[in-house]
Amino acid sequence: MDLEEAYQVVGEFGRHQKRMVTILVLLQIYMACQTMLIILVGAVPEYHIERVTGDPHDDITQSVKFTKDVSSIVTEWYLIKHEAYKVNLAGSLFFAGVLIGNVLFGPLSDKIGRKPVFLTSLFFEVLFGYGTALAPSYEVFAVSRLLVGMMNGGMALVCFVLTQEYVGKSYWALTGTLTNMTFAVGIALFAALGYYVQPWRNLAAAANCPGLLLFLLCVTLPESPRWLYSRGQTEKAEDILKDFAVRNGKGRIPVKLRRAVSTSTPDASSPGVFQLVTHPILRWRTVVLMYVWYACSLVYYGLTLSASEDKGNRYLSVAMYGLVELPAYPLCMYFINKQWAGRRKSMANFLAFAGVSCLLTMFVPTSNGRSLLSATSLALVGKLMVSAAFNIVYVYTSELYPTVIRNAGLGVCSMSCRVGGILAPFVPSMKSLHTSMPFMVFCLSGISAGCLGLLLPETLNKPAAETLDELSSPTYQRILQPQVNMSMTEL
Repeated sequence: MDLEEAYQVVGEFGRHQKRMVTILVLLQIYMACQTMLIILVGAVPEYHIERVTGDPHDDITQSVKFTKDVSSIVTEWYLIKHEAYKVNLAGSLFFAGVLIGNVLFGPLSDKIGRKPVFLTSLFFEVLFGYGTALAPSYEVFAVSRLLVGMMNGGMALVCFVLTQEYVGKSYWALTGTLTNMTFAVGIALFAALGYYVQPWRNLAAAANCPGLLLFLLCVTLPESPRWLYSRGQTEKAEDILKDFAVRNGKGRIPVKLRRAVSTSTPDASSPGVFQLVTHPILRWRTVVLMYVWYACSLVYYGLTLSASEDKGNRYLSVAMYGLVELPAYPLCMYFINKQWAGRRKSMANFLAFAGVSCLLTMFVPTSNGRSLLSATSLALVGKLMVSAAFNIVYVYTSELYPTVIRNAGLGVCSMSCRVGGILAPFVPSMKSLHTSMPFMVFCLSGISAGCLGLLLPETLNKPAAETLDELSSPTYQRILQPQVNMSMTEL
């Protein structure tokens, strides 16, 4: 039997897989806390500078007085005026670390396995996370955020892939959606945690604690049977699938997998990032997906980080920018499984609508009292739309890449995604040039990415390729080719 037939026999999403996926999904809360940490620990309270005249030579020294009792890296290390850029820099360093982690650990997990890369990254992320809380200076804090980001980049990517590869293909959309939805819940929970734990060092330590517990739970997880199968380790994949059957309550079921065809040539048996450039099908998919991921990240994190600049309760603003995502996920589940919408059109439309929402913010007042029509409400709608697109692109990308190179493909796409994340903390500060400048950037990014997304083939109800040979086979190409032609025409 082939791999999908085996999953149908042992259980595509049985109780054992539900337990494993639950652990991985809960990790999103920890990841959300680490990703959004700078919003609260980098809070900038109002302040004024008192000028004090001292000695007979009339030297003037400046004394900074913060008007609110706020604990943050800003108040501890006086990151104001010419030092203010360091707050955004710390946020960018985190995403720069994630980018490096994607580049290093994504392809590595395709070569040596999902589990060892995943557990190693998670362990060191927790370790460096406590380094953030204990940092004696800004420089140590900044380095710790870079290192946490590196480990996060390796761990988060493999975590998502495992939620897909532990289950049958028909459940990929569900597990991918649950993963991203829990990240949104994690943003809201982080805002609540920040409200009750306000000293920034205590907040950094408290936000890191769930990672330690979840690491102990993740140690029990098995290797991905899909990865084992794609690497020719058929017997090990069969053993894990048999264990799935037992733990799912189906008893001892004989599982005999058809030998993978990826061992026929050196290139097919040892694929890597280089294949994303040299393989003609993967090359154009990767270029388009990289821009789509970049745009999703820039708009998503840019709008979320803008919450720290909203007037009023900072914690409520952060929670709202997290909770507003939740309606996006039922919408995703509905549209991406409809034949008339599918993955491709749904992703493109949500991106375009996010861009239009950001465009409309330039035509309404920044603050419009209690009116529903305001720049903030339209920004929240934009966040909802881009969250839906971001969720779809995760699921969609997993389906576009063969198993044997899936993590490398996701790693490269996620790398371009982190470029958007690196730039995102600085986009809200473009208001100093013009109040509408940040939203113009978000608008152009969303609409252009939506248009480019139409170049990709539809994957709804289409078989997932396991190897590069299978991806290039005439049978597989006949299945997707009409969709590719349609995409080019529609664009």
